[in-house]
This record gives sequence, structure tokens and C-alpha cells, in this order.
Amino acid sequence: MNHSLTTLATVGDQLGFFGRDPLWLVLLKAVFVFVFLTVTVLIAIVWERKVVAWMQLRIGPDRHGPWGLLQSLADGVKLALKEDLVVERADKAVYVLAPIVSAIPAFMAFAVIPYGPADRQVSILGTRTTMQLTDLPVGVLYILAVASVGIYGIVLAGWSSGSTYPLLGGLRSAAQMVSYEIAMSLSFAAVFLSSRSMSTSQIVEAQQRTWFAIVLPVSFLVYIVSMVGETNRAPFDLPEAEGELVGGFNTEYSSLKFALFMLAEYVNMVTVSALASTLFLGGWRAPWPISTFWAGANHGWWPMLWVTIKIQLLLFLFIWLRGTLPRLRYDQFMKLGWKVLIPVSLVWVLMVAAVRALRNEGYDIAKVVLYVGAPVTTILLLSLVWNLFRHKEKPVKHALPDTFDPMAGGYPVPPMPGQQLPSVPRRRSRVQQPQAQFWESGEPAAVGGTCTPKGAEDA
Repeated sequence: MNHSLTTLATVGDQLGFFGRDPLWLVLLKAVFVFVFLTVTVLIAIVWERKVVAWMQLRIGPDRHGPWGLLQSLADGVKLALKEDLVVERADKAVYVLAPIVSAIPAFMAFAVIPYGPADRQVSILGTRTTMQLTDLPVGVLYILAVASVGIYGIVLAGWSSGSTYPLLGGLRSAAQMVSYEIAMSLSFAAVFLSSRSMSTSQIVEAQQRTWFAIVLPVSFLVYIVSMVGETNRAPFDLPEAEGELVGGFNTEYSSLKFALFMLAEYVNMVTVSALASTLFLGGWRAPWPISTFWAGANHGWWPMLWVTIKIQLLLFLFIWLRGTLPRLRYDQFMKLGWKVLIPVSLVWVLMVAAVRALRNEGYDIAKVVLYVGAPVTTILLLSLVWNLFRHKEKPVKHALPDTFDPMAGGYPVPPMPGQQLPSVPRRRSRVQQPQAQFWESGEPAAVGGTCTPKGAEDA
């Protein structure tokens, strides 16, 4: 009880650094966050095209700027100058509002991402401040809540377009994002138990000795898969599958409204990458080899460099997956979320909670492994044996009917494998078609002449 009160007091003291900045400094930090995300998106688009082109032995962008580095800027200008179309049957108010609803929460979620320690180590124009816009005792829950609002923008975009394909894309995207948010939220639970906090700055402080990606590997892997599905990126870009949905929920959008959807997608990629860095990769802390021989690596402005490097590496993971893996079927994708990621996360959270409870009661590590590892190992072995020896039901082959009815139920249906369409009697054509006939000698008739079929003279 005393340990919990001490922890809460420490959290309150460190969170007390936030909310004391003057208004001009708060606005300056907000502008910095916006510029950082926008520039990172521009870099990510060019980097994605370059890396995928390198992986697929193509040239990639090489016209705008040196080595094509200004390609993203050229694309932005092009989108701004395109004709802004509004579908005739669209609900115009919702149609225009949907891209805004999708883009704004993507920027808001970055407000609690820490760029450095929360002890006012840096000075901006003579004012000591923290390298973070703000923080909350439930900062991670704030990110989840804001990210959930972005789903409304996608659903409203599909509904307000007044078209079938965008509606299907919006519904598919909503089901996908909600499903993978559950697995993502469960992966956070183990982090909360290990850090005893939901504050982003406190979670980074708890990783001073070891990153949670090493301590909680299952949560880290579940989050990596969930963040790809949450952002609708390949191989999980099923809401925008060209083969069946043309373009998904944004099919009827053009010009700047389409650019807002594209911007929201890439900003979400940066946000989930920054959240992965914060929760599992030590946040603003320098990697292990650097922090051992450089005492000042985690002080001053240097932590911002480590955060940026970790975000860029995770963005490279997004690009690598897009250039490597094929798109999944929708049923396989939903099965992965509901039947694999969520059950694994639930079992893992139960194990982490049991280990944490035993450690708090004073049990040594050997007894903790025995009490927790033995039941889990037994369950896994039993499930493996059951899968090996269970009798798999063979599919029942239904006998096909002898006669095939092409108009079963009043609608034309194709034949099943092994069935053949019945011959349909056809009336002979009244127009005589010229045909090349042969004489009895085998020579063809002259062009423009007549020919007598074989056996006609005998008749």
C-alpha cells in the first residue's frame, strides 16, 4: 500500500512539470508538432517510393529536385490544383466534413508523445520547458480515444458519397479498425502493469533499465501487427483493395479532400510508430550501446534525435511490408485479429498479471516461473496433442442431380463441376451464309461462283 502511494506521489510530481508553460510557448510547441508531422509525411512518401522501387528493381522518382526528393511537394501542388469534384447524390455537408474529421484526430494524438525527459532540461527563448506538448495520467487512453474518432471520418466518407463502392469500403474499414484496436488495447495492458502508469512520460521512465520490447515481447509483436492493420496499410489495406472496391471509401474524392485522407493515413503511421517507440523501444532514450559510453546521450536536445530515428525505422518497417507481402483475403485478415491476436493478448495479459502479483507478494523468480510457466506449458502441450490426434471430419460430397436446371428458382445459374448444359434446339437461320464448299475432286469453288456440295449431284 505504501509502495503504491509512493508511486502515485512520484507520478504526480513529474506530471506537475506540465501545464505551467506560457501561452506563446504552448502555441509554439503545437506548431512544432504540426510541422514535424507534415515534414515527416513528405519524407516518408518519397522514402516509400524510393525503397519500394529499389526492392522491385525500378528507378523511382527522379525528376523533381535532386534524386527526386521534392516529389512529395510536387504531388501536393498537383493535388491542390486538381478539379475539386462533388458527387451529385452526395450529402454535401458530411461529404466535405469527413476528410477533416479523419485528419484532425491524427494530429491531436501526437500531443502526448514525449521528445525528451519531463524535467525541463531545455530552454526555448529563455524559458525552461519540457520536450513534450502535454501529458496526462491517462495519456495512452487519450491516444486511443482520439484515434477512434478518426474512424468516423472514414465511415462518413463512404456513406456520404452516395455510391456503393465507397460505402462498402467504409464499412470494411470500420470493422477492420475496430477489430484491431481491441488487440492493440490489450497489448497496452501489459505495459500498464509493468510501468504502473498510463502516462507516456512515466512509461518511458520505467524503461530506464530494459526496454519493454524485450521484457514484453508478445505485447510488442501483437502491437506491431495491430498497428499495420489499424492504419490500413499493406498487406492489410483491404478497405482500399483495388480489385473489388476500386479505391475504397475515398473513391469519390479528389483534389485537397483526397489529399487530407492521404495525409491522415501517413500521419497515423507516424503516430503509431511514435507510440511503439514510446511504449516498447525506450522512447527518447538512446539505444543501449550509445548510452553505455556517452553519459550525455539522454540530456539536452539529443533525445529528439533518438525518437526521430526510431520513428523512421518503424516507418521503414511499413514500407518493407508493403513491398514484400501480398494482400490477405478479408476473412483471413479478420480471423487473424479475432482468433489469434485477441486470444493471445488475453492469455499474455493474464500471465503478466500473475507474475506481477507473485512478485509483489515476495516470491522469488524460480517460484514465479514454476507457478506461472508450468500451467501454461501444460495447456499448450495438451492443445498440441489434441490437434495431432483429433479426427478431422472429411468433407461430405453431395451427389449432383442427374438433370441440370439452368433456371433453378427462376434465375439463370451456371452448371456445377461435372454437370453439362442441356442442348437447346435452335431455329435454322433464314439468311444463307456463304460457305467454302469443295467439289468431289477436293478443289474449292472459284471466288464469286457457286459450288455444289458433295453428293448434291447424286441427289
